[in-house]
Order: sequence, then structure tokens, then C-alpha cells
Amino acid sequence: MQITDVRDKGEPVVFLHGNVSSSAFWHTTLTRLPDRYRPVAPDLRGFGGTDPLPIDATRGLRDHVDDVAALLRALGIERAHLVGWSMGGGVAMQYLRDHPAAVRSMTLINPVSPYGYGGTHGVEGTLNSPDGAGSGGGTANREFVARIAEGDRSEDSAVSPRSVLANCYGKAPWRPEHEVAYVEAMLTTRTGDDHYPGDSVLSSAWPGVAPGKRGVLNSMSPVHFRVDDVHLVEPKPPVLWFRGEDDVIVSDTSMFDLAHLGAIGAVPDWDGTPAQPMVAQTRHVLNRYAEEGGSVREVAVPGAGHAVHLERPDEFIAELLDVMTV
Repeated sequence: MQITDVRDKGEPVVFLHGNVSSSAFWHTTLTRLPDRYRPVAPDLRGFGGTDPLPIDATRGLRDHVDDVAALLRALGIERAHLVGWSMGGGVAMQYLRDHPAAVRSMTLINPVSPYGYGGTHGVEGTLNSPDGAGSGGGTANREFVARIAEGDRSEDSAVSPRSVLANCYGKAPWRPEHEVAYVEAMLTTRTGDDHYPGDSVLSSAWPGVAPGKRGVLNSMSPVHFRVDDVHLVEPKPPVLWFRGEDDVIVSDTSMFDLAHLGAIGAVPDWDGTPAQPMVAQTRHVLNRYAEEGGSVREVAVPGAGHAVHLERPDEFIAELLDVMTV
């Protein structure tokens, strides 16, 4: 596992990046972190400079959790603040579920729903189909996957990595200062059945594909990943939920959810399957965490998208420092 660990002293803060990215997406945040903290930003399995280990999707996000736990043991870190963006938010929630005493605080930035990504409806994450149809490796855009594998740095398609960065990661059109570095980070994504997007199987339920057992998108499928019982952990560290209101990736009307795309006519033969209310599901689970005695603060940022920590870096660091001093 490749990591950014720039200080050997201070309160440890572990930064967990999202899907199709790497630790490079934390650079802006790391430069703003006061000296009293020790930032650790690993490349998660399948991204950045990691070894080509496969992802066992039947374990949900626990391959990533176990990697992070092993890293912290190697660094001699017993307790840390966790900061998870997108998929990394799911890793953080699973880490809290598995190692509650090791978490000082948890910050979630536009996290994957506690019920996984795709294939559910309602605030309690009810499966649309027992096999998880509409989630997993078969839901990825194949041209986008191919362009990652080819190392495409162009803007000649709406599904080139550079175009997806500009139009989906931030509020479109997002042209960040470190755009070149972010595109390069996206291109480190390992592709194939063992990584991104993963394998898939045919389903009799709409849209005709269900998750397989390998790869990153399947690891976030609701048949493999579900942390809606996080309210049971003890002790309960304080939680910050920081999100962009104009996120098109993690949303109640996500442009990456096939059910929502079917509803707007972008995916054919839609049968009325409802879109996944990702934000409402996260709020439902965190409200229960608060009802059971946990501290939760939700901060919704207008005019910001999925990479809200990069679009509003000063606002984000202020909220992060606040929750880490609770």
C-alpha cells in the first residue's frame, strides 16, 4: 500500500479516497492541516501505487478496511480520526463498525450510502431484487472503463476521465488547479474483473444485470455491503457529514444510478424501479446513530458537487478541525 505520511508525530488523521481516484485527491486538504495532526493518506487497493491484489467483493469493503488496519498497526497507530470521501466514506463506516475503539472521529464527505450503491429503494435500503439487480460491476459505463485502461487524457468524449472529472466530480464545469494530477490519479485505477468495475451476472430483474463476486463496484453492492447498524457501536465517536448539494454521483437523483437514468429516459425499458435515495438513506442511518447517543453534524454546501472538500477547501478544513476537537 502506497501512502502519504508526511509527519511522524501528532494526532493521526487517516484520509480515505473515493472510487476512480487516489490519495492525490487529498493534497489540498493535507496542506491545510495544522502541525498538531499527523495525516496519513493511503492509496486504497486497486488505485494509485498499490500492489495488484484482487478485491473480494463478497466481503463488502472489508478488504480495504483490513488493509488500512494493517497499515495503522505497522505505523504504530492505535487510534485515529477517519476522513472518508465517496467510497472512502463507506470504508470509514465499515472501519468504525469493525474497530469502534480505534476511531477518534469520523468525517464523511459525500459518502456511499450505508446500504451500498444502487439496487435499493426507501430510506431503509430495501433491495429492488434479491440478487441486487441494478448494482455492481455490470452498471459501469464500458467506454469509460476502456478509456481508463487506455490511459486517455483527452476531452473528446463525455465519458473520458477528464470530462467526467470536470462534469461529475465537481459542480460542472469544474476545472481545478490540479486537474492534470487528478486525471493522472484517475488513470491509476486498475481495471478488470478483480478491480474496476468487477464482474457481473445476468438477472431476470430490470436492468438485466446483477453484481458478481469480484471487483470494486461489487464490493459496494447492497448484497455485499451494508452498515446500517453502525448505531450499535460503542464507543460512538463524533461524526461530521460534509456534502455538496449539487453532487450528481451520490444523490437522491444520481446520474450514476440506472434506476434514475431509466426514469429520465436515458436507459431503455425502465420498468418503474425507483431511484435510490442515497442522501436520505445516509441521513436515516446517521439520525439513528444520533438517537443512540452519538454526535452527528450535517453540513450541506450549496453550489458544490462530489469533491466538495476540494471545491470549498477552507470551509471543509474548518469543519474538519471542529469535529476533531469535540
